Amino acid sequence: MKDLVTAWRGSYAGELCWLTADGPAAVPVVPLFTDRPCAALPLAHLPEIDSLPARAAFCVSAPAGPGSPTVVATGAISVSLDLRGEEFGEGLVEQEVLKHPPSRLRVGSLMARRENWWWMARALVRMTSVDDVRNLPARTRAEDAVLVRERDADVRVDVVTAEDWSAGPGREVELWRRDGGDLDGRGGPALVMGHQASPDFERWERWFRGGTLSGQVLRVDTAEGDPDPAPRPFRLLERLRNHREVERACRAGVAAVERRRLGR
Repeated sequence: MKDLVTAWRGSYAGELCWLTADGPAAVPVVPLFTDRPCAALPLAHLPEIDSLPARAAFCVSAPAGPGSPTVVATGAISVSLDLRGEEFGEGLVEQEVLKHPPSRLRVGSLMARRENWWWMARALVRMTSVDDVRNLPARTRAEDAVLVRERDADVRVDVVTAEDWSAGPGREVELWRRDGGDLDGRGGPALVMGHQASPDFERWERWFRGGTLSGQVLRVDTAEGDPDPAPRPFRLLERLRNHREVERACRAGVAAVERRRLGR
């Protein structure tokens, strides 16, 4: 647990990985900490939030500095909806503002928090107990990604890479573990996900390949995006459009939760 706490508190980017009935899932997150490691998902992610089980993996993708641990921890989680952002606003928001520039713009002041209330509404995901902590190789290039799959009835995360990620549905891509180990794919569902951010972090691009893994080979069923070593910052109109899209998705998530609570 100590290695996870050190790595999680020092990192500005990570992943939350889990298993669903439809296969492995993962989203990039900003690592936060209360009395334990946690992530605060905006309600734009409501479909993913709804699919979270009782167990998940927290994975550090950006180590705090040279020599800092890069780890993945698997264990039990709790999920609580903080629709008014009250708990998020008690201390977590300040952490996110320091690590995530878009949040600095949206909720960096009390006035901004009132105006952008939809960004304060969160699902708080906490790791309540840790069963396993493993060191992972550092990701040193855009083609490096996490491989998420089921192994021994639990979620398993490895760091992989490939020479060419252009394979779309119906094609295959050969993977390599960055630590040199054998992937030992057994024909089960697998998800490969990578993400890169622009220097201002407003553009946080995720790409993925989903399919089945046999040995070292992923047969691709779904694909979105491609690795980008240096995403450029948004231009003015792109920034405004992105802000509106994020606001619309967050408001829709808040409205859906409110309807559920009213039984509609």
